[in-house]
Amino acid sequence: MKDPRLLLAVICLILLVGYISFNELRIVNTKEVKPEPQIFQEIPEDPIIPHKNVSISLPDNLNFAGELVPLGITDVKERLDRELHINSYWHNNSIFLIKRANRWFPEIEKIIARYNIPDDFKYIPVIESALINDISPKEAVGFWQFMKATAREYGLIVNKEVDERYNPLKSTEAACKYLRKAYEKFGSWTLAGASYDAGMRRIERSLEQQKVDSYYDLLLNGETSRYVFRILAVKELLGDPEKYGFQISKEHLYQWEPQREVEITETIPDLVAFANSHNINLKILKRHNPWLRSNKLTVRKGTKFIISVPDN
Repeated sequence: MKDPRLLLAVICLILLVGYISFNELRIVNTKEVKPEPQIFQEIPEDPIIPHKNVSISLPDNLNFAGELVPLGITDVKERLDRELHINSYWHNNSIFLIKRANRWFPEIEKIIARYNIPDDFKYIPVIESALINDISPKEAVGFWQFMKATAREYGLIVNKEVDERYNPLKSTEAACKYLRKAYEKFGSWTLAGASYDAGMRRIERSLEQQKVDSYYDLLLNGETSRYVFRILAVKELLGDPEKYGFQISKEHLYQWEPQREVEITETIPDLVAFANSHNINLKILKRHNPWLRSNKLTVRKGTKFIISVPDN
């Protein structure tokens, strides 16, 4: 192309076309690009939160069975803090503890008062079994989680037909006998309570080896070091559920079911027939008497059993 003016015109045309094409492409891309999502969004000044997980204030002072809990000791305060938060935020479990306690506490309280055991010990079956006839991996049984040998030592019958560890009230009596003996040994209800988990011998040996005289000064295994604090936590929770956010309607609480006692002095070969004679079935009979472990009841000469049946 020999004419320089024509060459210049072609170059200008190419540049113009390129400029127009670039701008059109930029406009299209601008429309397609979405704004980047904000990682942190502004929170309204007064957010409506359906459930708040908040830390709980500890009581200013606390006692177990009349013995002061030294909350001024840092690890004591933190151990209580842990158990109180665990139970307060273990919602389903704690709701059922409150419901069951309404049924069982009045009966348990009568027994422990008769044995002159402090009222705070009614919380042991709460932390041991959640007030149900549970069986542990180590085969401890019932509300108070008795091993077979210990149950027999404190007067409970355990055989193929009868296992009184499943009787909440009879096992409460056995537990009271143990606790009374432990208190006479240690002179401290707190140490007696700890021994219910660890055993008297282990607590005695730990006191001797570590040269201390208080549960709160002992270095113990994880379970026993938590034990009294778990009791204290459920004492706080069940003593004032609303304080910890639990609102249970009275009609939702479990009630004690009226019963009458039938004294048995002779062998019952067929518990189904026995139940029918009292206008109930075997399921209802064993619901009221879970310690009956067979479909018959052998009664040896000179012994007797008390069977409960609904009093309708």
